[in-house]
This record gives sequence, structure tokens and C-alpha cells, in this order.
Amino acid sequence: MIARPVPSAPPPLAPAAALAPLGTAAAPTPYWPGREVRVGGTTLHVRETPGPEHETAVYVHGLGGSSNNWTELAGAVSGRCRGLALDLPGFGRTPPPASRDYRPAAHAAVVTAYLEDLRRAGHGPVHLLGNSLGGAVTLLVAASRPDLVRTLTLVSPAMPDLRPLPSRIGGARAALALVPLLGGRARAEQDARSPRERLAHTMALCHADPERVGPHAFAMAAAEAEERAGLAWAPEALHRSFAGLVGTWLAPPPRSLWTAAARVTAPTLVVWGEVDRLVGVYRAARTAATLPAGRLLRLPDVGHVAQIERPETVARAVLGLVDAAADGSWPAARAAERAGDGVGRRVRRRVAVTATGRAACGTVPV
Repeated sequence: MIARPVPSAPPPLAPAAALAPLGTAAAPTPYWPGREVRVGGTTLHVRETPGPEHETAVYVHGLGGSSNNWTELAGAVSGRCRGLALDLPGFGRTPPPASRDYRPAAHAAVVTAYLEDLRRAGHGPVHLLGNSLGGAVTLLVAASRPDLVRTLTLVSPAMPDLRPLPSRIGGARAALALVPLLGGRARAEQDARSPRERLAHTMALCHADPERVGPHAFAMAAAEAEERAGLAWAPEALHRSFAGLVGTWLAPPPRSLWTAAARVTAPTLVVWGEVDRLVGVYRAARTAATLPAGRLLRLPDVGHVAQIERPETVARAVLGLVDAAADGSWPAARAAERAGDGVGRRVRRRVAVTATGRAACGTVPV
């Protein structure tokens, strides 16, 4: 067993004055405009947040999400970084992949191809950010292509967590709907829900307190939900992406997300809400400790989508990462991990976090 302490100090936060104006509950920031971008054999819908051309941030959403999940955060850091938020294949306004392959590795291949195109155009390496499924995808990208990633931010990344939580698939009734023969009534109830009702249910799972979502922000999200309800491929993308993610949780050590995390050398910020109902915060310390240059920020009274629930705090942490990576004050990747020696052997054994690491988790009052 190997003990790896989490850094005792929380990651640095840039001053609030460094942020561009954020929207409010009464007047949320409108969704940034998007365009279609051809990447290999895939057409991605990409929303762009204007900002300085010399710094580019690329955002990857979670399961069931879209590029719109990054609206406020991308706006908050736009004084420093141009933002490019992707709709993964089958999500948002991006059509499904021809292969119908929704495994995290397939999503990562598309993101990698997009980053390669950006670098050829002179916009890389990038600051890469991912939430939930997007966290697993961006972790795979950073592990396999360090040349494309300047910094990495993981917001409640979907690290292996095999606890039988019905909330991951929408609650107990949704879990029952998956049971052959017995789940007919539950499936009928699901089908009868309007897109707005499904959205409210999802927000109740993802947010620590969905009542904080103002009526205008909910109306914007509901309009998107109505649009996506008309896409025939959306259910398949959701279900197959979830199945592919669970497949990575069951993968042997050479293909484990923990093995991939141990290979990431980019300065990495891990952000986790204390009341995450989907991927438990108990995974946070191990995640940060496994990343060779990882630091952890835990946020009280925050759920699974910290970039939506607390965009100002997350934006300050992201810019703190960008600044610390630039001036060399962010802890560098440990030499053994940089060399790649014995990574598979180390992560096959249980990674333990010291008691000090568990306590000093960088909790920030918000």
C-alpha cells in the first residue's frame, strides 16, 4: 500500500477582480453562440466564448449535459481565455457518431482530434476542463496526449464508483424501469414525463439545492430540453454513454481510469462538491492523490455541477491554476510518474490517502 498525501493547502484562487462579469439568478448569461466544426469524420457543435486568442480553454460536459453547462464559467474567465465548449457526439446539437461508439475512449478520440486541429491552427496546448463523464474523457485525453494539454480541470470527474446508487440513472423508479417485465409501469411513467419535468428531476439530482436555479435559467434550460427531446438519437447516446462509462469502472488495471490518472503530468485542479449525489466526494482525495500534479478543492453545500452552482469560485480556482502553472508555483508532476516507471504496478495496489490528506482537503466557504 502506498500513502500519498493530498497537498495540505488548498489550490490558489485568483482575485474576484480578475473575473469578467457573471450573470445573476435574475439575469443569467445567455448561451454563447455555436457553430458546426468538422473534425475528421465527425461534425461537432462548438459554442465559442470570445476572449484573448493566445489562451484557449476547451470545455467538455457530463452525461446528459451539453456545451451550455459551461456558460457562466466560460464567461467568467473570458478576460483571460477564449472558450470553446463542445457538444459530444450524440449530445446537445452534435449528431451521433457513425460508429455508435459512445465509450469514454471514443469520446476522448474525438476531443483529441479537435485539439489537434486547434494546435495546427496555432491555438494550443489548451486549458482543458471536464465535468463528470467529461472529466473521465478529458483525463484520458491528458493521459495519452500531454502535448495538447497545458492545464487540466476536473469537476466531479466520473472516477470508478461501483456503489449501487439508483440516483445515477435517475432514482429508484428509473432503476426499476430497467428491469425486464417488472419495470413496465415505471417505464410508462418515465415516457409520460414532459421534458420540463425530466429537467427538474435531473436538477434535483445534480444540484445541492435546485431552488437556487432562478426561473430565467430554468426557462433557458427547459427550452434546450424541449429541443433535445425531439432528437431521435438522444436516448441512445445517454444510455450507451452510461454503459460505456460503467465499462471503464470494471476495466482491468491496465485500462483503468486510475491508471490513466497516474499518467497525467499536466497541472491538474480537482473540484468536488461535498454533497455530490452522483459520484461521491469520498473519491475526491484519492483522485487528487493519484494525479501526479493534482490539487483538490472541495466545496461545501455544492453538488455534482460546481461550475454551474458556484461559477465564481470555480472560475477563481481555474485562473489560479492557470497563473500557478505559468509561474511555476503549481507543484510539478512527481519524477517517477513523469518517467512512467511502474505506474501500472502502483495503481494496481490500493492508493491510500494519509489522514492529514483527508483532513486538509481545501474546503472553501461559499
